[in-house]
Amino acid sequence: MAQETEKVVRDIDEVTIRFAGDSGDGMQLTGSQFTDTTAIVGNDLSTLPDFPAEIRAPAGSLSGVSGFQLHFSSSDIQTPGDSPDVLVAMNPAALKVNLRDLKTNATIIVNTDSFDTKNLKLAKFDSNPLEDGTLAKYNVIPIPLTQLTMNALTDLTLSLKEKEKCKNFFALGIMYWMYNRPVEITLKWLETKFKKKPDILEANQRVLQAGYNYGDTTEIFTTRYEVKPAKLPKGVYRNVSGNEAVALGFVTASLKSGLPLFLGSYPITPASEILQELSKYKNFGVVTFQAEDEIAGVSSAIGAAFAGALALTTTSGPGLSLKTEAIGLAVMTELPLVVVDVQRGGPSTGLPTKTEQADLMQAIYGRHGEAPAVVLCAQSPADCFYMAIEAARIAVKFMTPVLLLTDGYLAFGSEPLKIPKFEELSDIPVKFRTEVEGFYPYLRDENLSRPWAIPGTPGLEHRIGGLEKKDVYGNISYEPENHDIMIHKRKEKVEKVKFDVPELEVEGDQEGELLILGWGSTYGSITEAIQHAKAKGYKASHAHLRYLNPMPKNTLDVLKRFKKVLIPELNLGQLAALIKTQFLIDVIQLNKVMGQPFKILEIENKIIEVLGGKNGK
Repeated sequence: MAQETEKVVRDIDEVTIRFAGDSGDGMQLTGSQFTDTTAIVGNDLSTLPDFPAEIRAPAGSLSGVSGFQLHFSSSDIQTPGDSPDVLVAMNPAALKVNLRDLKTNATIIVNTDSFDTKNLKLAKFDSNPLEDGTLAKYNVIPIPLTQLTMNALTDLTLSLKEKEKCKNFFALGIMYWMYNRPVEITLKWLETKFKKKPDILEANQRVLQAGYNYGDTTEIFTTRYEVKPAKLPKGVYRNVSGNEAVALGFVTASLKSGLPLFLGSYPITPASEILQELSKYKNFGVVTFQAEDEIAGVSSAIGAAFAGALALTTTSGPGLSLKTEAIGLAVMTELPLVVVDVQRGGPSTGLPTKTEQADLMQAIYGRHGEAPAVVLCAQSPADCFYMAIEAARIAVKFMTPVLLLTDGYLAFGSEPLKIPKFEELSDIPVKFRTEVEGFYPYLRDENLSRPWAIPGTPGLEHRIGGLEKKDVYGNISYEPENHDIMIHKRKEKVEKVKFDVPELEVEGDQEGELLILGWGSTYGSITEAIQHAKAKGYKASHAHLRYLNPMPKNTLDVLKRFKKVLIPELNLGQLAALIKTQFLIDVIQLNKVMGQPFKILEIENKIIEVLGGKNGK
């Protein structure tokens, strides 16, 4: 073998890769396949899909760029990475949009066939960046991906368009070779996906293998990389997105409670996949109803709760607004309803495919009248599984609506979930009222929960509805004193939840100079930012809220143990306002509303600033 074709293999601990191209270039599929293979290989990983809101944005345009970022490692990681080590750019627009995020000396693999006059103009390049020195500080690997794909498919009777669409798999093959990933997993997936389209199947399999072989034989590549499997706790793992984890969590809650699961929902980005995923579990007794609108979706779920089902509705911010009156009905009727709000950029239609944490106030206060509800949130894609179960448990135990907040970052992002043994998970006790003697619809137990009486149970006929009810007896009541009693009892019931959930834990020193208080999807960025700051000599502790209304009973005690409290959140300061109002504690805010999650460096720099250092030290 010629000396120049020998490849050097380098062991590395971690790498961040971003695939980018037109929304029709299959970047989400390419990234997902690389992710699935990497998970099976045994690396820890975190992903960040990023795509335009338009179903098919204009080809070659800056607004139409779709990306998929993957961070994988031989050790435990929490985020999809700040800046890519490698960018696979399928066209000039993909290069233009993503160039500012790259590390110095990053590797850029470009499809040179797309860098023609038309595409350069669409990307607003005045000259070809492959030739004018724009990319001088990067390691650029120019590859004619389109032509190489066509060459591999010369003898197949497919249209030129069908052949060209396979180029993403040529790029995937190259990346499999570059990072020593097996192609067999994707080859088997293709067999399942295109078993009824043999020509398409052969084309994609052939191109994938051709890309792998190209990396192995071409002299352009002199180095390939090895990322060893991560040393994670022993167990069975499955790579899940947040939306998949939510669905799995509610199926598990259904089994643990013995209640049939009903989902009444209207499709809305970025929550639609929960509906799609749950529709696959009919064999577990799951019933999914795609309603004609948001109001019908939540109303059907309220009806299912009345009938004795584990009732769920899913939505995003705009849909939560539309469900508001019906959620108030669930508060008044005191039925166990779970509402999942996958937050996105707003207001109005806003940024449907981007992430934000700006529905917190709406979730807690966004109903007319005094209509308290429990509000929870998940902190990672895998945590969505456990918080879905917890939302169901609280709703059933306290006979109250529970809102579970996730967001677009968690919904579309993915990470390995260690699958627990079913028997290790706690049961969710359910007691339907069957005794006739002494029954009243608003008679309460020690949790202030009213009895759950299934319609049709002999002797337990009763009325519920949106009009205020007489305490204990359930008859319609307009008495001022009674209304005051019922308002306070519903509020007190929600407050009792704080004694039924875990206390707020602090990671790091239990008292000191600085506490980072976070909620939801900021968990990973905060955790790694604290680690980075610590390596530079700056210490901070971390507490993360998963219970937002009510907050854990020791929240004030935790906050008072630190001189300064920093709250990073993807809004203009909603948790910060709640902390100031409820606990009269001043906090330092770090806010971002760009439709993107926090970068580790952004929080790290703020930590250093708060502690009196200089950014970049």
